[in-house]
Amino acid sequence: MKLPNGYGTVYKLSGNRRNPFVARKTTGWETDKNGRKKQIMSTIGYFPDRNKALQALAEYNSSPYDLTMSQATFAQVYELWSKEAYSTGSRSKANNYKSAYKRCEPIYNKKMIDLRPPILQQLLDNIPNPTYDKVTRTKKLLNQIYKFCIQKDYLRTNFAENLEIKIKSNRDEKTPFSSDEIKFLWDNVGQNDYVKSILMLIYSGLRINELLDLKIEDVRLDQQIFYVRKSKTDSGIRIVPIADKVLPFWKEFISKSKCEYAFTTVNGAHFTYTNFHKKYWTPLLEKLGLNHTIHETRHTCITQLIQNGADMTIVKHIVGHKSVMNLTERVYTHIENQKLIDTINIIP
Repeated sequence: MKLPNGYGTVYKLSGNRRNPFVARKTTGWETDKNGRKKQIMSTIGYFPDRNKALQALAEYNSSPYDLTMSQATFAQVYELWSKEAYSTGSRSKANNYKSAYKRCEPIYNKKMIDLRPPILQQLLDNIPNPTYDKVTRTKKLLNQIYKFCIQKDYLRTNFAENLEIKIKSNRDEKTPFSSDEIKFLWDNVGQNDYVKSILMLIYSGLRINELLDLKIEDVRLDQQIFYVRKSKTDSGIRIVPIADKVLPFWKEFISKSKCEYAFTTVNGAHFTYTNFHKKYWTPLLEKLGLNHTIHETRHTCITQLIQNGADMTIVKHIVGHKSVMNLTERVYTHIENQKLIDTINIIP
């Protein structure tokens, strides 16, 4: 069947191919050196049979998109996406995406239009030394790239959306610091300044990047509070109380800072998550003989508050779990700073 003029074309490629049928469309004209007009053809995609190729061509004609950019490689599209994505959002989120991008090296030079679920699934399945977080974050990056392409009319389908994560999560296996371990930390607080950081996290419920990104200008030592202005979630933007027990530690770290951030390295410089985790947290926990993740300090704070009878609405305010509040808690509850301080102080 002959297709209408200007509609596009479908034909079969030679050789033994998985997707031998190609759908193409004229996207412009150019003049050759002899002054003759020549079509500029762009590829819509490759398909296993003629019907699928015709369907893709029909869908394109019904709702055209940018075929030129659909020919761009994954790396090229990532560069365009990252310029927009990294201009907003937290530094920690950007670092997670950059790490995920490094794991996508096998598809850097592949055209977006040639990427299909089997290729993307193989990428996830073959991540070196895989963990649930690595695989999940890589899939999330792929999703963001495809959403960007669809938004910009480069592509029509998100092939990353239904990829399978074949490694189990251990996120629910959180072990809070026990009361004996908290006492042990207090007994060893003079051994290393960064034992104090563990206690600062336990007595605040902060996510680690909330602490690392906290600026001195957002800390009110005289009021024993600080403002979290950058967080993983919108509900994480909040006022956090400083417990009486760790107030001296906050004063100490701020006095040693040589930059705009409240919590710093031994040289008074801004921490990155990797630097804190590898050079401070891991060696310190090994030296103390403890086995905990950084996030378990937050879990410890919540556990201690609940075990010691804290009001759950106040707990949610302190740790930034407003998303699980009911309507009354979210809209009608105003909690005074002193009430927040009194609550965090119930942790022994």
